[in-house]
Amino acid sequence: MPKSPAYAAQSATSPLALSTIDRREPGATDVQFEVLFCGVCHSDLHMARGQWPGITFPVVPGHEIVGRVTKVGAEVKGFKAGDLAAVGCMVDSCRSCPSCAKGLEQYCEKGSTFTYNSPDVHMPGKMTYGGYSKSITVEERFVLRVPTNLNLAATAPLLCAGITTYSPLKHWGATKGKKVGIVGLGGLGHMGVKFAHAFGCQTALFTTSASKIEDGKRLGADEVVVSKNEAEMRKHAGSFDFILNTVAAAHNLDQFTGLLRVDGALCLLGAPEHPHPSPSIFPLLFGRRSIAGSLIGGIAETQEMLDFCGKHGIVSDIEIIPMQKIEEAYERMLKGDVKYRFVIDMASLKG
Repeated sequence: MPKSPAYAAQSATSPLALSTIDRREPGATDVQFEVLFCGVCHSDLHMARGQWPGITFPVVPGHEIVGRVTKVGAEVKGFKAGDLAAVGCMVDSCRSCPSCAKGLEQYCEKGSTFTYNSPDVHMPGKMTYGGYSKSITVEERFVLRVPTNLNLAATAPLLCAGITTYSPLKHWGATKGKKVGIVGLGGLGHMGVKFAHAFGCQTALFTTSASKIEDGKRLGADEVVVSKNEAEMRKHAGSFDFILNTVAAAHNLDQFTGLLRVDGALCLLGAPEHPHPSPSIFPLLFGRRSIAGSLIGGIAETQEMLDFCGKHGIVSDIEIIPMQKIEEAYERMLKGDVKYRFVIDMASLKG
């Protein structure tokens, strides 16, 4: 069984450190590739530090993965050695339930196999390991093509931050002529602004910090609203078709539901440690407004997103780090000290 160097958390209290993991030999429909860059998602930190339930250690995080194909199985048609390839948050699903049949593998009714910390259906008794490693082997059906005109490191976060914002914007019809709000300017929020702008929406960024006004406009926001300013917020009452809320901390949702038009929707992406305060019902009743959630996207939609980014030259704003600085990156990420996504240069991983 092939071995791969990787950075793993052995427990919730141990820092990520160099380790060696098992990878399977490519089967007939598998694609094996060398990981060149891996984005750092807030989920990685939650998992590595045991902050969510159901975590099995050791954990090798990483689900924003791009690399170069080294070997393919005999039945693989879409990839060959030397091609660029990518893997996002999933590496398998049941493929037979109604959700999978609709291309919604992220909502697999039997449970998606996530890129890390899921039972590995191909290696019984083992868990999946993510992209903080030198290589990965994945079924072709869950491997994505990378537009060759995009910066490879800056493409990596599209595999999570990109599709997580692209999918709900598409689902709720964020198109030209629609007024769309993005709450929060972080790893997700900056991609939401870029996509809403590229879709031709009238785009507003909501932030608690006036220091983010200039950057919000640089990224494509037509207007930046400081949400702590009640007068600024009142100006927009009842005017938004859709608001995408990327904030992962508990906060009052009423200030945003009141900004929606009739039939408008507020979609939540962040998973806060503590629940949001219960929203007021009357703004929902007297406007047929809704509060919803969204989780990444299916494989076909993720490929559609990558192709859209290739056509429009859209990538994430990133800071490249060596693997050895991952714990420092986690601490900075907690403080919001990154614009707007860390990406690990896997050439720094020796072993």
